[in-house]
Formats: sequence, C-alpha cells, structure tokens
Amino acid sequence: MNITLSANDALLVVDMQNDFMPGGSLEVTGSDTIIPVINTYIHRFNSAELPIFASRDYHPADHISFIDQQGQWPPHCVAETAGAQFHKGLQFPDSTIIISKGTDREKDAYSAFDSTGLIKILHDKAINRVFVCGVATDYCVHASVKDLLIAKDFTVLLLTDAIKAVDLAPGDGDKARAELKALGAIEITLNELI
Repeated sequence: MNITLSANDALLVVDMQNDFMPGGSLEVTGSDTIIPVINTYIHRFNSAELPIFASRDYHPADHISFIDQQGQWPPHCVAETAGAQFHKGLQFPDSTIIISKGTDREKDAYSAFDSTGLIKILHDKAINRVFVCGVATDYCVHASVKDLLIAKDFTVLLLTDAIKAVDLAPGDGDKARAELKALGAIEITLNELI
C-alpha cells in the first residue's frame, strides 16, 4: 500500500518522554531506537506544512497512577521535571502542538484525547486522517488510536515501525495492535509513505 500525504493529514507522536526511554523511571524497552524513524516522519509532515502533535504525560507529583498513591506505575513524567521532557534526539519543529494529559491528580489518562480538547483541535483544522506513532503500543498509543477510531471522524494510520510496547505480559503489544486493526486502524511503515 502506498500512502500520499494530503492537506487533511496530521501526525501524532505519543509520549516520547525521558521517563519512557532507557534509564527512565518507566522504561519502554527499545523506545530510543524508533527516534530516527519518528524524526523522518516529523520531517515529512513538516516539509508538507502539515500539523504535528506531540502528546505527553504531565502528572502532578502525587498522581493517582503512582504506586505510592495505590496506582499501577512508579512515579513518572512529573510536570516540570527532566523525566517529563521529550527526548533530546527528537527533531520537533517550533510549530509542534504539545498536548498534556494526566494533569488531574485524581484521574488517570492514557489517551492523548482524554480531557485535552485534541479532537476539537483536529476538527478545527479539518483533519480527517491521523498518523500515530510513539510509546507505548499497549497503553497510550492503544488508548489514543482507540479514541480516534471511536470518534468515527478519522482514518487512523498506525506507524508500526515507530512504536514500542511495554509488554508487561509477553505479547501485550501484539494484542493491542490486533485489536486496533480489528477496529479499523491501518498499519503502515515509512516505505509506504510517498
């Protein structure tokens, strides 16, 4: 399948933050290895003057998802800390629109569309096709793509060469991909984008 970018396309880069990189507090194995591919997608979209969105976890220090608050995860991506910053190797243009999620202490948020207003922004920009990459396939990428598909207004392309899974249980990432594909997500890689 060959895909040509059009005026109604956007790129969403999910949660490529230091705490999800090797050595981070919630490391996704191999997450740094997809940065060169993500940068190529970023350059393609930027060259075509298409919108680029970067979502980020941006938690208060006592967020409900943290283990010391009886949550599932170690503290990660606390607002205004180095762990919450995007990896320095990412080549985001100045025009990148940053979407912060998980900012409410009492509410967990995996999806880039959870209380962020991003669906409205996409509508306002007349976007109808969204290309999604980042981490983690089985959590925030999964939740974000699922929300896009549920909205029914978008064609969603999952960039399979630019995602990585947590795989808490072996195969979680593959299961997430299979579910998204069954819901209508289209899987592509960089060599299919012309």
